[in-house]
Amino acid sequence: MDVLIEGKKVIKGTITPPPDKSISHRGVILGAISEGITRIERFLPAEDCIRTVDCFRKMGVDIKFVNETTLIIKGAGLKGLKKPETILDAGNSGTTMRLLSGILAGQDFEAIITGDESLKKRPMERVALPLRQMGAKVECTVDGKFAPLKIRGGRLKGISYEMPVASAQVKSAVLLAGLYAEGETTVVEKHKTRDHTERMLLYFGGNITVKGNQVTVAPVEKLTGNDLVVPGDISSAAFFLVAAAINEGSKLLIRDVGLNPTRTGIIDVLLNMGCSLKVLNERELNGEKIADILIEGGGLKGTRVEGDIIPRLIDEIPVIAVAACFAEGETVIKNASELRVKESDRIKAIVENLRRFGAKIEELEDGMVIEGNKNLKPAEVESFKDHRIAMAMAVAAISIKGISKIKNADCVKISFPGFFDILNNVVKGGDADGQF
Repeated sequence: MDVLIEGKKVIKGTITPPPDKSISHRGVILGAISEGITRIERFLPAEDCIRTVDCFRKMGVDIKFVNETTLIIKGAGLKGLKKPETILDAGNSGTTMRLLSGILAGQDFEAIITGDESLKKRPMERVALPLRQMGAKVECTVDGKFAPLKIRGGRLKGISYEMPVASAQVKSAVLLAGLYAEGETTVVEKHKTRDHTERMLLYFGGNITVKGNQVTVAPVEKLTGNDLVVPGDISSAAFFLVAAAINEGSKLLIRDVGLNPTRTGIIDVLLNMGCSLKVLNERELNGEKIADILIEGGGLKGTRVEGDIIPRLIDEIPVIAVAACFAEGETVIKNASELRVKESDRIKAIVENLRRFGAKIEELEDGMVIEGNKNLKPAEVESFKDHRIAMAMAVAAISIKGISKIKNADCVKISFPGFFDILNNVVKGGDADGQF
């Protein structure tokens, strides 16, 4: 599906972003291995999260949808999963594949998990290595590095693992495997990554301690099902934060956004760029901080994005690059080589597309340098079948006078099925809670 977008637009109104993708995944995973009933409200009914549901159904877990965004899980318990009769398919979801690997490592059966062509190109030895150290047999069947993964669970032993690469998915896989291990399992991070798994393990009765960048999990007899309400996804909200920030005269209220401190790098960057942004009505929801955000457009200046903040905004860099195009002065993004192994090579995709719009941008091995240039022109750009690239380019297009085309934009349904509908509403100055 190609999408035509007409700019130049002012963003006004109120929106509620879709439910958090990371928390939706983890709610299903922990609900499935808990005892009792877990009810999840405001679940994200996007393709990635549905893949996680389907995988656990194939392992015998009873998961029923009450409606599109509410589901009830009858937990199988830590040792109640059944050997799947077919290959598990994670689709495009790296979260599904990597976190499920940690669960499968602790089972007494063999399973194979695969994905689509994009996921098969993403590095999986990074999760296989620590799981092997714990005692599982994990085979990356393509070149010893890529999916499909063949996993034979074993009697696991706890390890202390220092993360060579900042990855919340790998950290989570090790911690989930630690639920099945003898002794404690510790993960040490150089740079702290999103901690939804740690918070949710506590919420479901896990034995977990956090000291700085060190996380330790000990096995428990059981996890207990719980009610979970999923906050709005800040990674999805980020596209609208930037859309409002770069269009002078815009004013947007975004409600019920998850503000987990390991995810708020986008807010820090926008404030550093001089954005008018206020966090309102802060509160807590099942162990996660949420709030409303009021943002007004205009007056951005260039900044540097590097170092410890990168893991807190790695998914938002495509749209941060768009913001940099409309800021005064130079923006430098570094230490983000992880973007090379996402759903696409996001550094290459960002640079190629923004150049088509006329941006002044230099590609670095681990990032990019962008010189603000408000005189951009409409263009035809490619999504590279990457949902975050498609949405970031839509934000650029809405801010440029003329009509632009985004090719293969249907990939947004991976994380944000109603994105273009909500974008269309707010450029008309309306409220846009959409289907969420």
